[in-house]
Amino acid sequence: MQSTCGGAGTDSPVAVPRHVGGVAYVPRMSSSGISVRARVRPGYRCGECGWETVKWVGRCPECQTWGSVTEADAPVRSRTIPGPVSTPARPMPDIDIEASTAASCGVGELDRVLGGGVVPGAVMLLAGEPGVGKSTLLLEVAASWARAGKTTLYVTGEESAAQVRVRADRTGAVHPLLYLAAETDLAAVLTHVELVRPSLLVVDSVQTVGTAEVEGVPGGVTQVREVAATIVRAARRTGMATVLVGHVTKDGAIAGPRALEHIVDVVLHFEGDRASRLRLVRAVKNRFGPVDEVGCFDLSADGIVEVADPTGLFVSRHNEPIAGTCVTVTMEGRRPLLAEVQALVAPTTSTAPRRATSGLDSARVAMVLAVLQRRARIPLGPADVYLATVGGARLREPAADLATAIATASACVDTVVPTDLVALGEVGLAGEVRRVSGLHHRLREAARLGFRSALVPSDLGPSPRSTIEVDGMRVIYVPDVVGALRVLHLVQGDVADRIEPNHGLPRPHLSVVEPS
Repeated sequence: MQSTCGGAGTDSPVAVPRHVGGVAYVPRMSSSGISVRARVRPGYRCGECGWETVKWVGRCPECQTWGSVTEADAPVRSRTIPGPVSTPARPMPDIDIEASTAASCGVGELDRVLGGGVVPGAVMLLAGEPGVGKSTLLLEVAASWARAGKTTLYVTGEESAAQVRVRADRTGAVHPLLYLAAETDLAAVLTHVELVRPSLLVVDSVQTVGTAEVEGVPGGVTQVREVAATIVRAARRTGMATVLVGHVTKDGAIAGPRALEHIVDVVLHFEGDRASRLRLVRAVKNRFGPVDEVGCFDLSADGIVEVADPTGLFVSRHNEPIAGTCVTVTMEGRRPLLAEVQALVAPTTSTAPRRATSGLDSARVAMVLAVLQRRARIPLGPADVYLATVGGARLREPAADLATAIATASACVDTVVPTDLVALGEVGLAGEVRRVSGLHHRLREAARLGFRSALVPSDLGPSPRSTIEVDGMRVIYVPDVVGALRVLHLVQGDVADRIEPNHGLPRPHLSVVEPS
């Protein structure tokens, strides 16, 4: 008798998997003769954390990654057995480290961030916003590496070779040992590496390079992971130092899988304000050095140059002292930088006075203004207050609170603050001045640049309002904001130790390296 299920004779029908709701099922007959479905596997899996679901979603609810949920492959059941090793294990004292000694890349500020230079075989990831100068910086690094007599390969996937050559002519980065290739295929990039055999490889950028070995489009999670892993293996095998350029998302995070930051040795962030020429390189991850160093660069139409002493960019030069200014010392990593806070207090008839800030944390500024009104009786209520930093500096640490308070009080009472004074300290809601980290390092930097007076928290000194000498600088310890303002004649009060305004004396000269 012919089977009605499509089979022949008494043979059972062939079970054909069907997808229902994104999940694969195999129909089977139960003992009662009713067809039931047996679940084979979930339909989709997150490539970042392994979360599984039966329906596709755009964002993984487990790790919050966008675009990482893809259709899951059928599980492969196999056992891993011992196999051959590439290199036998050896005692640690017997391992030669000469081949992994860091070499200078030719750019001192980048060497500073990397912890001394580029390690052979290391893979570095440089990420930053569009237009911040990533390609310009790495082209200068590649040219400096080539000038040292080392073969360099620069692979661009975002521009043509002619476009990069035009930029190299403008910045003076043309050299016979600097090879240039425009490729977006990973296999072609590896072929260039085999032919040129560079000691430094620059890939601009990792999101533009793709491979046909895995699914997805270039820049996708799977593609970026595979491209990065393949380049890392090539760098380890050949001892070739590699720099990958990475894109960032709208919130500033590095685009692509989180695994990209894990498999590389160094992660650098290149940042800067579009309205300023200053650019900063910060190390977020560094297997060969510290992660609290910052490199400073000056970006101009002629290229990018390192700035060894950028303090002069953040302090203005006045012909005569002006009320409403105060200098502080901020820490960018382990580097102290002097920055000037400027304040302007203007009367207003508005029922809602303005509080505008630029380069300062608006929440901390609001707190400092409230402390000045309540604790020091500074009349800021019926006035607009504007606070800004010089040169586009961003002061986010609490150490700038005292300078903010002094600049605001100075602008309100129209009294000049000595131009050779720095103020350091965090201001609390009770009006007290709290200690900050690295105080002695900050004071030494200010003394080196010619500043002669400093106001610091009193909990670091022998007694409130005591005075000591540090590297030729007169350091006065103040217990609170009111004490600091009295020392500077900004509020009424009898204090034995005062600092007289140095009218007519210029601010210490702060040099800055300008592009040649």
